[in-house]
Amino acid sequence: MATSVAQEGPKPGMSLTTKIVIGMVAGLVVGILFNALKIPFIDQHIVGGLFAMIGKMFVNALKMLVVPLVIFSLICGVTGIGDIRLLGRVGGKSFVLYLSTTAIAISVAILLALIVGPGKGFEMEGVNVTGVSGKEAPSVWDVFAGIVPTNPIAAFANGEMLQIIFYVILVGIAALMLGDKSHGFVEACEYMNELMMKVVEIVMAFAPYGVFCLIAKTFAEQGIELFIPVLAYVFTLVSALLLHLFVTLMVMLKVFTGLDPIMFLRKIRPAQIFAFSTASSNATIPVTFRCVTQRMGVDNSVASFTVPFGATINMDGTAIMQGVATVFLANVYGIELGLVGYVTVIGMAVLASIGTAGVPGVGLVMLTMVLGQVGLPIEGIALILGVDRLMDMIRTVVNISGDAVVTTIVAKTEGQVDLAVYQDPEAGTQHEGELDIDEGAEERLAKIVHHEKAD
Repeated sequence: MATSVAQEGPKPGMSLTTKIVIGMVAGLVVGILFNALKIPFIDQHIVGGLFAMIGKMFVNALKMLVVPLVIFSLICGVTGIGDIRLLGRVGGKSFVLYLSTTAIAISVAILLALIVGPGKGFEMEGVNVTGVSGKEAPSVWDVFAGIVPTNPIAAFANGEMLQIIFYVILVGIAALMLGDKSHGFVEACEYMNELMMKVVEIVMAFAPYGVFCLIAKTFAEQGIELFIPVLAYVFTLVSALLLHLFVTLMVMLKVFTGLDPIMFLRKIRPAQIFAFSTASSNATIPVTFRCVTQRMGVDNSVASFTVPFGATINMDGTAIMQGVATVFLANVYGIELGLVGYVTVIGMAVLASIGTAGVPGVGLVMLTMVLGQVGLPIEGIALILGVDRLMDMIRTVVNISGDAVVTTIVAKTEGQVDLAVYQDPEAGTQHEGELDIDEGAEERLAKIVHHEKAD
């Protein structure tokens, strides 16, 4: 049983999730107010200075956790599975599910956009379409060849998640093959994994302030007037994102696991808030991992693989944006893509999602690949640049929700979900915000004290 540093036990009060929601709402209100006031001092020193600094520090702190958390949790996951064939089964299931959800997401988005017809009758006057450059789409062979790192240290330093995952899984498999010789190595990784989870808790204690500054800065800079010219595009995109989140993913969860989707949405909410604030799937990895393991009861051996893997290759929200944006720009320029064109868009979006990092703004880079492949003007991206930041925040929520759904499905089919934890609304929240020391940590600390006395 965990014991608290403060022996009185947990004190009643607001949970961390509630504080984060309050910070997000307050940031929204303050941001819209500052945008309406348009006071130069506030814009320069408060929004562009203080808010930008705190927001960037918070995002950097989250990104700081990603690589070490993935390394140690994934090694613990691989060695914890203990069976290379089981690892291959988990990896195969997650890969197929991630690509399937991405393909479904963009297909539904294109169909909805064709029905709504955003971009028809759009006025091009006064729109700046310069300064947008395209990017050549990589071949499928280049994408898969790039998974193997030439320099693992460089991959760690640059945060190349697919390369990191490949290398760490290889190390984990090698540790399994060495058998008992790996006992000390595995114990050290387990301790480091616990340590990193504790660091995650420390960083999350500052989340309400980081979220407030990120949201306030975004809305103070963007305002709402940018949405008027592209309102049909925004409406179609948001509708498609919500449809995928609340219908497609929840139906998949219910069909494949039989678990309660309402409980899932309740427990994934902290990760969704972080995803909305940071617009980065990679930066949200620590929070997503914490939600699926501590709140939903998914075993670490599965989550340590599927969560970082999904943050890298699962781009449901981004694929939806590409589908809607393609239809929008095709209507704006009066170009008929036809069935072959839209099938090409679906294939390109799925392929691009495999080799693209989960960082803010990556959707536009992927969109240049898609547009270039179907012959639409790359310059058209400038039409949606103004609203893309907020749209990026929303689609990142969908991305990480898809990661959590696939993680839960894979874990449930492998019998790696603690149903008692999943069905408990308060699971994982009892000691939120406290500095807890588990029995294992107490034992290790006692040993350290004993050795110091012996010396």
